[in-house]
Amino acid sequence: MARSMWRGAIQFGLVTIPVKLYLATEPRGGLSFNLLHKECLNRIQMKTHCPEHGEISRSDTVRGFEWSKGQYVVIEEADLESVPLKTVRAIEIEQFVEAEREEFSTTFVKQAYYLEPEAVGRKAFYLLKSVLRESNLQAICKIVLKDRELLASLDPYSKTMLLSTLYWPDEVRDPGELELPEEEFDFRPAELTMAQQLVEAMKGDFDASRYRDEYRKALMGVIEAKIEGQPVERPQPVVETSKLTDLMAVLEASVAAARQGRATGADAAAADVEEKPAAKAPARRARATAAKEPTSVAEVRKSRAAKPAASKSAARGSVAGESAAAKPAGKSAGKSAARTERKRKTA
Repeated sequence: MARSMWRGAIQFGLVTIPVKLYLATEPRGGLSFNLLHKECLNRIQMKTHCPEHGEISRSDTVRGFEWSKGQYVVIEEADLESVPLKTVRAIEIEQFVEAEREEFSTTFVKQAYYLEPEAVGRKAFYLLKSVLRESNLQAICKIVLKDRELLASLDPYSKTMLLSTLYWPDEVRDPGELELPEEEFDFRPAELTMAQQLVEAMKGDFDASRYRDEYRKALMGVIEAKIEGQPVERPQPVVETSKLTDLMAVLEASVAAARQGRATGADAAAADVEEKPAAKAPARRARATAAKEPTSVAEVRKSRAAKPAASKSAARGSVAGESAAAKPAGKSAGKSAARTERKRKTA
């Protein structure tokens, strides 16, 4: 059962909607590594050290703010809860904006959260969700999480709404810091056409279930090879374009490969569909054969015992048949002999 990590309310105007906040994602179990001493390979121990008292327990630590050089004030959990700010226990909606905007969009999302409305606020919650969806709008809001105020967006999502925390504008680096060319490039019509064909050949509906994280499996292969003392398989080097004039040739080869890959995938799917009905008949025959054949030790013994009995019955039937066939023949022969003898006496 999921556990809520925050409890408060959505507030806009005079409307208050009590909600709970849940993490929308969870970290996937990966490989963990330990720090070892390079010389002896013993595991390194991380200890909490006080310059005055030496090693101490983590439970003996408190949170402090350095207000002057070497001078600290202790900040406790109750102090954080008593911050005189509405967003400590409220998702304060500042404004509504178009959901599809170019600048400062959800490209800069930090973390996503699901919202669960309390029973008393469900109608208002789904009313807000419906208005946002029908108007194609997004709510920009602020919330305090983990001792800091965050900028966030609120969007309809599935049966709930999604709260996505965003970076503040001063946290987003200016792309002007990069060495980007100022000039515009002139593309030949053939290059544009070939690039469009490549995109079209690779286009399709997004299905997240098709994608897997292959890194963990590959890394486990490297680790197992090292454990067994086997050489580690190296990845194939990436072939890079050597000249700018190769762009057109690379595009053409890419289009051909993409089309071939799509055709191969379609043929494999069609073959799979065709094989399934054909496979039913052998399966039915196999099931019928399996039904006739003994499938347990008891059935095998019963089958073996039944065979001699059947043979004896057949033998008896055969002898009886022969005897029955012989009797009519004997009677006919006797009657003929008697008639012949009476005729002789009479004569």
